[in-house]
Parts: sequence; structure tokens; C-alpha cells
Amino acid sequence: MEIREMQQKVYENKLKHGFNTTNVPLEFCLLEGELSEAFEAWIKKHDNMAEELADVGIYLMGLAEIVGVDLQTEIERKMAINEKREYVMVNGVLVKKGSRDDINVQKN
Repeated sequence: MEIREMQQKVYENKLKHGFNTTNVPLEFCLLEGELSEAFEAWIKKHDNMAEELADVGIYLMGLAEIVGVDLQTEIERKMAINEKREYVMVNGVLVKKGSRDDINVQKN
């Protein structure tokens, strides 16, 4: 199953169960909550981390459908961009070559 098909199924499930499909700020908050739960599961070494990460993906796909974003197309587009990017080490952190942090270091 491709991401765009999963995205539609997630949205259909939201409709079927009467979940939110209109309040975008709420969806962002719920997504953040799921991400926090996944992080907590990882920190505490709980065995439900994979399930929590799945929830993050489900909420993200639902939000994308609500706002009309084809997540599969956008992920593929962004991966192509990231693949071509060059990075430099600045103060022990990798930053995009040509970014503000990189340019500030080059000026000094």
C-alpha cells in the first residue's frame, strides 16, 4: 500500500468514527501529543514505542489529508532535495552548506 492510499484510509477511518476532520490546530496538537508519547516510550524503554510511532504516522497522514497535501508526493520531492544537499560541520553540528549558520561561520 502506498502512502497516498494509507492517507485516504486514515481519513475514512476518522470519518467513520466521528473523529475531527476540520480543526487543523487540534490535529497539530494531537500529532504533537503522539510524538511525545513515542519519545516517552523510547526514553523509558517501553515495548510500545513502535505502536506510538505508528500513531504519529497515522495522525500525520490524517492531517495531510485534512489540509489537502499529497504526503507521498511531498516526501518524494523532499527526499530528492535532501539527497542533493551538501552539509558542513559547524561547531560540531552538521548544517546545510550555504545556510545562515554556515555563512556566519565563513564570515568570521
